Amino acid sequence: MKILVINSGSSSIKYQLINMKSESVLAKGLVERIGIEGSRLEQEVNGEEIEIEQEIADHGVGMELVIDTLTNKETGVISSVDEINAVGHRVVQGGKYFDKSVIIDQDVKEKIEECATLAPLHNPPNLMGIEVCEELMPHAKQIATFDSAFHQTMPEEIYMYALPYELYEKHDIRRYGAHGTSHKFVAKKVAKEMSQPIEDLKIITCHLGNGASVTAVKNGKSYDTSMGLTPLEGLVMGTRCGDLDPAAVPFIMEKEDLNPQEMDDLMNNESGLKGISGISSDMRDIGEAAAEGNERAQLALDMFVGRVKKYIGSYTAEMNGVDAIVFTAGIGENAIELREQICSNLDYLGIELDSVKNDVRGATTEISADESNVKVYVIPTNEELVIARDAKKLID
Repeated sequence: MKILVINSGSSSIKYQLINMKSESVLAKGLVERIGIEGSRLEQEVNGEEIEIEQEIADHGVGMELVIDTLTNKETGVISSVDEINAVGHRVVQGGKYFDKSVIIDQDVKEKIEECATLAPLHNPPNLMGIEVCEELMPHAKQIATFDSAFHQTMPEEIYMYALPYELYEKHDIRRYGAHGTSHKFVAKKVAKEMSQPIEDLKIITCHLGNGASVTAVKNGKSYDTSMGLTPLEGLVMGTRCGDLDPAAVPFIMEKEDLNPQEMDDLMNNESGLKGISGISSDMRDIGEAAAEGNERAQLALDMFVGRVKKYIGSYTAEMNGVDAIVFTAGIGENAIELREQICSNLDYLGIELDSVKNDVRGATTEISADESNVKVYVIPTNEELVIARDAKKLID
């Protein structure tokens, strides 16, 4: 069985074709700058890369290019699109409707569209990808895996906001979280690395990328997570502000004469590391500037580290202890010094890092000191494999 995993963004399509018999990646690639000058496709097969530069007007053209590249006699890995049994789609927000992956039908698509108000940057292109794949691969089952599904196990006192209860009843205003597919994968992986049942563990998973979140996984289930109604709440992120005094919103709107959409754009696209540093939203750029003595870049780093520490401490308190901490995603897997800074001065919680073990990027590694009471791991996330596994399970 071969499953194509799609992550459709506003101007991009990430994809992997996975052979489920061996769970091996036959090909993976990225179509970027869709509808923008300089659009192209990059694909990797067995470590060899190809690049195709051409005009890609929309997602339909982009998916046609993906299929053509996968089936190309010289560079492809399958002879026909008919070899693709199913397409698994990453969907960011499933709201209250979905606590697991589902086969897509019209009702599912309508609910994804309804939830777009909770993830306006993500759900519309996710849905676009689904509809394009339905048209190009009518023989294949389409499956949706939701980033918010894993967090549906949070208790009511955790996911509710202290707003008038009628707002929850009328508009479903509550915390939903995101990155659930990643948090679920690395939590299961660390339990396997520790040779312990996940049901017996308290784990804090740190998905640190341009978008970032921390999750408390208690006995194998999401107990709390840093993102909320939307992916804006929680940590300092690349361009997102994270936690903010709600009163600051009308205050800034009045002082800067902003309308709601402009304020939303400021918090989502102009804040975070980018807003504090004035340099970039990329942690690598921030780190280089801080090393050269840029004070605002250093401030952005300190704020990022401090917010992660804060959540680790609060989740340890909520779960009455922690057995393992996991770092994953682009920053979590590669930022050696940042991991050390986050774990420093947490020895009162029994967390101690080994600087030699911590000198690692992008590989599953235990990085805690031998005497540490809490295990600390770097574990590369693999959301695509989770999506493919869920798709196979639904088809079977």
